[in-house]
Amino acid sequence: MHLFTLPRIALSRIRARPPKEHYWSLREHLGRLSRLSGQDRFARLVWQDQWRYLRGGVQPVDGACRQRAHAAAEWLVRAWEATRDDGVSMGYFPCDPPGRSPTGNGWRPSYPETTGYIIVSLLDYAIRFSNALMRERVVAMGRWEAEAQMPSGAVQGGAITTPNQQRPAVFNTGMVLHGFTALMTHESDPQIEQAARRAADFLISDMDADGHLRTHGAFVAAQPIKTYNCLCAWGLHRFGELTREPLYREAALRLALASMALQRPNGWFPHNCLEREDAPLTHTIGYTLQGLLETGHAAAEPRLIDAARRGMLPILDAISPNGFLPGRFHADWSPASFSSCLTGSAQLAIVCFRLYQILGETAFLEAGHRLLDFLKGLQVIDPPDSPMRGALAGSFPLFFGEYQSAGFPNWATKYLLDALLLQDRIIEGRR
Repeated sequence: MHLFTLPRIALSRIRARPPKEHYWSLREHLGRLSRLSGQDRFARLVWQDQWRYLRGGVQPVDGACRQRAHAAAEWLVRAWEATRDDGVSMGYFPCDPPGRSPTGNGWRPSYPETTGYIIVSLLDYAIRFSNALMRERVVAMGRWEAEAQMPSGAVQGGAITTPNQQRPAVFNTGMVLHGFTALMTHESDPQIEQAARRAADFLISDMDADGHLRTHGAFVAAQPIKTYNCLCAWGLHRFGELTREPLYREAALRLALASMALQRPNGWFPHNCLEREDAPLTHTIGYTLQGLLETGHAAAEPRLIDAARRGMLPILDAISPNGFLPGRFHADWSPASFSSCLTGSAQLAIVCFRLYQILGETAFLEAGHRLLDFLKGLQVIDPPDSPMRGALAGSFPLFFGEYQSAGFPNWATKYLLDALLLQDRIIEGRR
């Protein structure tokens, strides 16, 4: 990262929030810092990680895809086992204040949205490695999702809560639909099939004439359009393929094309963040690019594939030689964060690998390897009995980063697993 960009990043972060929000954010961070002293194992990891960040000392890991994938899958199972139901814990955050974790051990409650697409990852893992026990666990997750689904067919935003407190969110619904459709390809289950149809119908009912979804939920900034909702199109299209009903495929294409139409000539997408309109996370950029690419590939729509390609090309130049990628970008593709959003890096590695598979352009293959090998260098591997083993943090640096700091959100490890399985397939296919 060039030195002249640092003042701009600092200024944009200050301007992004009112002073009161900066104050409360600082208080929350100081509180976590004070609780760090009681977490010896985690504290050692935090300071080692911070030192690596300051000296640029992350050592990328070449190969070891399956070893790292096994560790990631085992951690996701640990997150599932940590809850009182069959959902996957939102993640492990050992410095959370008392009361944030239902069990008081750093594991947060189950998270319907990400449990939905973790189903896809663990089912892929179970099939690839003939793991029957993992299949049983994935089916249990799916049935839990069907039971937690709202009467409207929607999936709630945020961590699991009581029915009277649930608030619908279209993105969350699309992610759980993606899990349902994965299970539908695995075995016939009327409960899952009915839940999938209700979710798909809710998405269609929420779509405006312009092709955009509107019910974003209470946990993101209130804006009329969220470009990353196009990832819902992938699950919606897949449901239409499985049921052979054109209505769902047509709606999916309309949703993806609506997001594509927002793309600027330099590849950037507006309205594409959870909270900062001016500087989206690589996490939500990854959602958008994957949604366009996979829907375009499934629907044989080259315009969507090309839009994903044009959105990924500017990012290639921002990846450092060792694989570090800033966690946010301004509309001119200049960095907007000091830290890296590791979930976003994993997602963009997946997009790169898929662009290589679909288009055959080796620049994307090289970029995917660089991003993922960097993440493998940050995945927690030792010690074996650690609740963190196999996980990927929210940010780099772990504690002082900008996104999901001081912990391990389950979706970071989910996307790491996806990327590892994809890299392994590519390496195997090139031998």
